Amino acid sequence: MMTQVLVIGGQGRIGSSVAADLIDHTQAEVIVTGRSDTLKDESGSQQLGSRVRFLQLDLADQEKLRQAIAQSDVVVHCAGPFHYRDTSVLKFCIEQGVDYVDVSDTRGFTEKALSYQVEAEAAGVTAVVNSGVFPGISNSMVRQGVEQLDQAEEIRLYYVVSGSGGAGVTVMRTTFLGLLKPFEAWIDGQWRKIKPYTERQKIHLPAPYGTVHTYWYEMPETFTLVNSFPVKTVVTKFGSVPDFYNHLTWIAANVFPKSWLQNPNGVEFLSHVSYRMTSVTDLFSGRGVGVQAEVVGQKAGQPKRYRSALVHSSAAIATGLGTGCIAQFLLSGQLKKPGVWAVEQALPTDLFEQAMQARNITIQQEWV
Repeated sequence: MMTQVLVIGGQGRIGSSVAADLIDHTQAEVIVTGRSDTLKDESGSQQLGSRVRFLQLDLADQEKLRQAIAQSDVVVHCAGPFHYRDTSVLKFCIEQGVDYVDVSDTRGFTEKALSYQVEAEAAGVTAVVNSGVFPGISNSMVRQGVEQLDQAEEIRLYYVVSGSGGAGVTVMRTTFLGLLKPFEAWIDGQWRKIKPYTERQKIHLPAPYGTVHTYWYEMPETFTLVNSFPVKTVVTKFGSVPDFYNHLTWIAANVFPKSWLQNPNGVEFLSHVSYRMTSVTDLFSGRGVGVQAEVVGQKAGQPKRYRSALVHSSAAIATGLGTGCIAQFLLSGQLKKPGVWAVEQALPTDLFEQAMQARNITIQQEWV
C-alpha cells in the first residue's frame, strides 16, 4: 500500500518545496492542503506529478483536520506564521499515532510543542519541530561540529538571506513579528535579555556572498541548543542582502513605534511592502541563503574552533530539502525516536550527512 504524507499549508512557497522534495526522494502520495476550495497553482501540481493531490482544509475545521491526519502516515505542518498557531495539529497526530514534522521558527510555539514530550513518547509518535534550513539544517550543522570536539563551550550561528529567499509574505510577517520584544539568550552561563536587531556583526560566507552583516535575532535554537548541549554561550544572528534591508529592519526594530508591530495591520503593511521591494531586488541579489555555524571548545586538551558553512540558491527550496529529508526518514523507519524533539536532538549526524549528499548540498568544514 502506498504511504501518504499530508503537507498542511502545502500550497505556499515552503510547503510546495517540501512536496517537491518528497516526490523526488520517496514513493509516497503527497496531499497538499490549502484554505481555498481550488488548487492555487494547477501547473505547479502537474509538474510534481500524479502522486500529488489537493485537499481543501481550514485548520479551524477541527473534525476535517483530525480525519485528514488519521489517513496519513506522516504530517508536515507548514502553515505559518507560527506566532499565531496553536498545537492542535501536533495533538491530533499524537491522538492518531501519526509521526509529525513542522517548519516552526518561533520560541513560543516550540516551547508549547516540546511540552507534549511525554504524550508523544507514550503514543510511540516521533515529532520533530523546527525543521527546514534555519532552524533545521543549521541545527544539524551544530551537532556535526559538537561531535568533532571533546567538549563544546560556545555555539555561534549566523544566517543570511538574499532578498525574499524565494519565500512568500508569510516569512516577511515572521521577520517583523520577531522584532516585537527583547528575548533571552544564553551568554556566559546565564540568561541575558537581548534587543533584536542589535550588535551588528560582520561575517564571511562562501561565494556568492563574501562579507555580510548580521544582527541578534531570536530563533528557537537560541534555547533548544542550550538544552541539547552543555555549552556556556549560544549566539543566533541574522542578516539580509542587499545590506540596505538590514538598515530598514533596524529602523523597524529600533525607531518605529512598537504599536506598529503590535498591530496586525501594521505587520501586514510592512510585510507586503517588503515583499514588493524584494520582488524587484531579487533580480540582482538572488533568493539564496547562507548559514555559518561555529562551535568553540576543547579537543585533545587544546582550544579549538570548528566552522561549517553552506550556501544555497533558494532559501525556500533549502527549507524544503531540510524538512523533506526528515519526513523521508520517518517514512522509511530510519528515524524513530518517540517524543517531541528539536532537529539536533532527533536526527543523527550520519543520516544528516546522507540526506545532504543525496540532495547535492555541500557543507564546507574547517578548523580556524
